[in-house]
Amino acid sequence: MTSISTATADWLALRAPADDDARSADLAHELARLLAPGSASAPLVLHDLGAGTGSMTRWLAPRLPGPQRWVLRDGDADIVEHLDLRTVVDASGRPIAADTVVEHLASLPIDAFHGAAAVTASALLDVITEAEAAHVVAACVAAGTPALFSLSVTGSVRLRPAERPDEVGRAIESAFNAHQRRDASGRRMLGPDAVAAVRAVFADAGWNVRIAATPWRLARRDTALIGEWLDGWIGASVEQRPELAALAADYRERRLAQAAAGRLHVTVSHEDLLAWPR
Repeated sequence: MTSISTATADWLALRAPADDDARSADLAHELARLLAPGSASAPLVLHDLGAGTGSMTRWLAPRLPGPQRWVLRDGDADIVEHLDLRTVVDASGRPIAADTVVEHLASLPIDAFHGAAAVTASALLDVITEAEAAHVVAACVAAGTPALFSLSVTGSVRLRPAERPDEVGRAIESAFNAHQRRDASGRRMLGPDAVAAVRAVFADAGWNVRIAATPWRLARRDTALIGEWLDGWIGASVEQRPELAALAADYRERRLAQAAAGRLHVTVSHEDLLAWPR
């Protein structure tokens, strides 16, 4: 059975500043425009899927009207222990209310979002299957609830200074993307195809969809994140194609040395998606 989240609290904390810098403020503003303010007796209810430590809620809540009550859903009971929403407020400065639900994505009720103002998720779509994504979309459509899905990988990575030629870097990128699409325990994840797949399902339902590019742009201040990301990127590539191990190890050492010297710049492409009924 599939957990909504398998990330560690340390990794989520490390990537949080880059995530917040990358997310689309324009799509958040568009979502806010779609929402009518709630009231003390009937606050806006928002569901966050794969909530992790609450980073999406912390970023988005101050950009939306209130009062707000968030339902943070995650399949990892341990990670929700790290939730910290004590200082989170809505656009008017009122503290939000929050509940947590620990559940597997496959167990999400089709009527889970009935009466909700919006559904959100961050870094989720690329690690679920086509069927799971279709289930989430169906629940949004059944409730007529707008959805903002943030930071789905596109598969495109750029490292500077560039190596010319960069056959090793291209091979690592290709292997990583194949790893993202791999069949794991009978589950074939969407990986870089996630946004296109979800966009198509919403479009088939007659919904409006907007996409925004939301890349990480990592530089000197992000040395620790670059190191962790590089290890994960290369590690997944070698798992997919073990014959790359020796070349990838040399590549990793070169790039880590550049990062330690403050010379490495990394762009990791993501996309945000906003969907709402016509």
